[in-house]
Amino acid sequence: MGWNVLVSCRVFDSVGVHAIQMLREAGCTVTVADPLGPFTAAQLPALLPGYDAVICDPDGYSGEVLKSPQAGSLKIISRWGVGYDSIDIATATQEGIVVAFTPGMLDNAVADWTVAALLGVARRVAWGYEAVRLGRWKSGWGSDVFGKTLGLVGCGRIGRAVARRMSGFDMKVLAFDPNPLSSPGIEHVGLDELLERGDFVSLHVALTPSTRGLIGRAQLRLMKPTAYLINTARGPVVDENALVEALNEGWIAGAALDVFSVEPLSGDHPLRTARNALLTPHQAAFARDTGESLSDATAQAIIDLSQGKRPAMVVNPEVFSAPSLRARMA
Repeated sequence: MGWNVLVSCRVFDSVGVHAIQMLREAGCTVTVADPLGPFTAAQLPALLPGYDAVICDPDGYSGEVLKSPQAGSLKIISRWGVGYDSIDIATATQEGIVVAFTPGMLDNAVADWTVAALLGVARRVAWGYEAVRLGRWKSGWGSDVFGKTLGLVGCGRIGRAVARRMSGFDMKVLAFDPNPLSSPGIEHVGLDELLERGDFVSLHVALTPSTRGLIGRAQLRLMKPTAYLINTARGPVVDENALVEALNEGWIAGAALDVFSVEPLSGDHPLRTARNALLTPHQAAFARDTGESLSDATAQAIIDLSQGKRPAMVVNPEVFSAPSLRARMA
C-alpha cells in the first residue's frame, strides 16, 4: 500500500506539480494543505494524523509535536531547503523519523539573489522604481560597488558562490568562519575586523545557539557608517531592534533583508519603516528551475524511503541504526 503524503510547503502550488506527479506514480496518496504552510507547532498536530510523510517549509516540528500521538504514523519529514532549525532533530531520531533535506541545491539561486540585493540596496534600485511608479522624477545617490570590500560572515558553499560572482566587481573579499576552508582570493579574518573593514557585510551562517543574535548592537557599531548589511541566512542571526536603531540613526548606510525573526513580517514591524531598508519576503530561493529541482528531490526522498531505500540527503543518518526506525528498509 502506498504512503499518505501531506504537502505543506508553500511553493508546491507553483513548482511542485511534477513532484506531486512523481509521488502519485509511485503509489502515494498526496494531500496538499489548504492553506499551505509554514505551520506552527500548535497547528501541526491537527494536520498530521494518518500521514506517513510530509514535505514542508520551516514548520514547527518541536519535540512535543514529534512525540505526539497525532504524529504516530510519520516516517519522514522531507524539508524543501537546507535549513532544519525548526525541526527537533534529536527527538526525530529518537522517534525513528527520517529528516531529509536538500543541501547544495539552493547555492546558486541564493548567491544570485544576494548579489541582486547588494546591488539593489547600494544603488537604490527599489527607491528609484517607487519614485517613477508614483509619478516622481528624482534620482537618488547610491554607493559604489566596484572595488569595494565584501565581508562574508560564513564562507561555506553559498558564501563562496557570492565571492565568485563579486570577483567581477573587483571586490576585495574578507571572510569570517569558525571552520575556514582555503578559498583563493578570500582573506580570513576575525568577525570584528571584518565588520570594521567591510563595505558590504553578507550573512551566510546556519542558525545555531552560537549564531543567534550574532549581529547585535555592538557589532553594528563596529561597521562603517557607509556600510551595508545583507541577510539571506536566518532572521534571528540579527538583533532586529538593534538593526532598526542602526538604520534610523545612521550607524550604517542600509540593509537588505530576505529573512526575519518571525515570518511573515508583521504589518507594524519597525523594519518596514526603517531608513534605507530593502525588504523581501524570504524569496532568495525563488528561481523557478531550481525550485522545481528541489521539489523533485523532496519527493524522491519520500519515494526512496517508501521503497526501503535510504534517501540521498538525510540530516540524521544515525536514525537508520535506531531500533525505533519507523520505515521498513529493504
